[in-house]
This record gives sequence, structure tokens and C-alpha cells, in this order.
Amino acid sequence: MMIKQSFDEMFKTYDLIITPTTAELARKIGERVDDPLKMYLADIYTVPVNLAGLPAISVPCGTINEDGTDLPLGIQLIANQRREDTLFQVGNAIEQMQL
Repeated sequence: MMIKQSFDEMFKTYDLIITPTTAELARKIGERVDDPLKMYLADIYTVPVNLAGLPAISVPCGTINEDGTDLPLGIQLIANQRREDTLFQVGNAIEQMQL
């Protein structure tokens, strides 16, 4: 309940909240599957949104070079209830920028 109330307060001022999608860079398929805690923590930014029942979307926003490999970066857009239209409009604008 407190998570939802916190989001409700933010949406009194803001139409959209932008956060990282994950706490770490992309990893190779199968990497770190033996560490469930690390796998859970990789998704930590998406958990509050789900608990609050809010619409959210992750969109690509560029890459970062790590050891000679370009790894994808994503951002999470969070909107108030029944405001998926805002998510799609802003998400589309970000993708069109081809970051």
C-alpha cells in the first residue's frame, strides 16, 4: 500500500517517471544463472511498479561499450493507471531518436 501511495504522490506532479530498467549491464545468455539473488536484483527496478499495479514499458535507449562489445541499454517508463497512451507516445519518441 505504501508503494502505491508513493507513486500516487509522484503522479500529482509528474505525468511519467523514467528509471533504469535494470541495475546492471546486459549479460550473456546463461551467465549468472547459478546465482538466483543476482538474477532477482537485476530486476529490482521493475518490482515496485508491478506491486503498485502500474503500466510500464522498457525501451532501448542506446548502447555502452564494455570490453569491446556494444551492450544495449534500456530505460523504464512508468505511467499512472490507465495512461498507457503516455507510455506509447514517449516510448515511440525515444525509439525514433535512435539513441
